[in-house]
Amino acid sequence: MKIVFASTNRGKLREAAEIFKDFEIVPINTFSAWKSPDENGSTFLQNAVIKAEAAAKSAPDSIVLADDSGLVIPALDGAPGIFSARFSKEGTDAANREKLLAELSGKSDRSAYFVCAAVLIFPDKTVFAAEGRCYGRIIESCRGDNGFGYDPLFVPEGYGRTLAELSEDEKNSISHRGRAFRKLLTFKGSSI
Repeated sequence: MKIVFASTNRGKLREAAEIFKDFEIVPINTFSAWKSPDENGSTFLQNAVIKAEAAAKSAPDSIVLADDSGLVIPALDGAPGIFSARFSKEGTDAANREKLLAELSGKSDRSAYFVCAAVLIFPDKTVFAAEGRCYGRIIESCRGDNGFGYDPLFVPEGYGRTLAELSEDEKNSISHRGRAFRKLLTFKGSSI
């Protein structure tokens, strides 16, 4: 059975394939009708729904998965939040991490958490949504080669290693995306 994932992010696609092991994960860009929607929601869930609905139009009769996720830092009034992927002007992982470290410079509170809002839409238009969170802190320099985004700067609670230093299985067992996707996998999310 296939799930069409409304993402072209290689890291997200890899994580989805590892969590939804009994399904074939198909990236949305394999559908010629796909046009990336304007993510103009004000919450992670709103943006996930926008992506899921656009994907469902592009891949009718398919189970569609979408997520919106990001890093929330209380000391930065919740930034980067829904703008995590485009936090810096360049919008690259490295530039986003560099800007984050500059904004946290001199701050004693480095607590942070990742949020993932995930949505599944079935061909009969049934929609399930789930949220996952992963709490931790931001360190002062990057460590690790696994993962993507802010993973090399984020040490989850109870760990001494960053998400980028964990194995894929370790990361998926505690990550925000792993938690949200597992809720959807067992359909324990809420219908919307």
